[in-house]
Amino acid sequence: MIRDPLEAAHAGTLDLPDARRLALELFVVGYEGTTLPNEYEQMLSEGLTGVILFKRNLSHDSTGAIDLVALTAHTASIHAAAARCAWQFAPAICSVDQEGGPVARLRRPFTELPPMRTIGDRGDLSLARAVGQQLGRECLAAGFNVDYAPILDVDTNPHNPIIGARAFSRDARLTAEMAGALLDGLQSEGVLGCGKHFPGHGDTDADSHLELPVLHHDLERLHSVELVPFRALASRLHMVMTAHVLFPALDERWPATLSPRILEPLLRDACGFDGVIVSDDLEMQGVAKVLEPGACVREGLRAGCNLFLVCRRADMLAVAVQAATEVLAGLPGDLLRERALASVQRIRSLRTRLTRPQPTFEHLESVLKAPETRSLRLALGTGTLETTTV
Repeated sequence: MIRDPLEAAHAGTLDLPDARRLALELFVVGYEGTTLPNEYEQMLSEGLTGVILFKRNLSHDSTGAIDLVALTAHTASIHAAAARCAWQFAPAICSVDQEGGPVARLRRPFTELPPMRTIGDRGDLSLARAVGQQLGRECLAAGFNVDYAPILDVDTNPHNPIIGARAFSRDARLTAEMAGALLDGLQSEGVLGCGKHFPGHGDTDADSHLELPVLHHDLERLHSVELVPFRALASRLHMVMTAHVLFPALDERWPATLSPRILEPLLRDACGFDGVIVSDDLEMQGVAKVLEPGACVREGLRAGCNLFLVCRRADMLAVAVQAATEVLAGLPGDLLRERALASVQRIRSLRTRLTRPQPTFEHLESVLKAPETRSLRLALGTGTLETTTV
């Protein structure tokens, strides 16, 4: 039986294969194709923490609707592969970006929610919670146990090209209240949420997918606006995603994802967050233009990031995993190695909180046809009784 590489690391007997297996626990990855590739299936069986699926990973029928049989078979294969890991008995992360509005990978016949601004403008906390519950029911039935929502950015810049109506509000406290209600609903159905994008992407005028945005504020302003939702929800969140944004008031060199002056001082200390800090995608130009993926992993670990997203390219993932392997294969007592081991432990603790979905077409179909689904769609004005059929 293959030994637990974390135990080997603490015992000072970690060899290179064990170091690589341990390194895989620091990543959630994406890939091409509508089925789980063999090499990713192997990585899941060797300890990879999880995967993230996108529209490109979903089969669609001639009308553009998602093929539910193919989707549930795909996610079931992910969980089956992870269950073959010899020492990791907690579920793997099977995740998706399902905010509603423009950022929703699961569309017809799933509930197509409006942008969160529409929900926020209603100011109805019970509605926000119901939306979260519906997201949770649908995601879990489809095989997902993590949803990268709610968005906690405060939309204070009308020229922001990437946040806008994705945000609940231009008011920080209302954002916190509405996002908190959605988060509670989501997690009540067995799907963990992830607050994003720390320390705030709302008041920028650039898209971090394409370049490095800058927050032009002092620390007092950040505490009074951008950090309000993160601070308010810190005790209810298990995951927070970083933003690839520069905040020169604290760090003129590194974006937040890589900054030791931002992640732990602001998120851990000032906001009181004790969960897993996950990077936004390392392939995004906001960070990829700063450092290559291996260096991003090293600097991210040094800054306090625990889990890294590499959302598409196998070559970038290989470089990132190799860098993490080298860190973990270092000498006992090395500070960066100890931080990596602490991250693995934190991620394992998170995984014990995950639901292990058992996705089937029949169950997913029943959720999409359920009375509560029809009621919510009617309440939101996004559907009629007829649109709930699959």
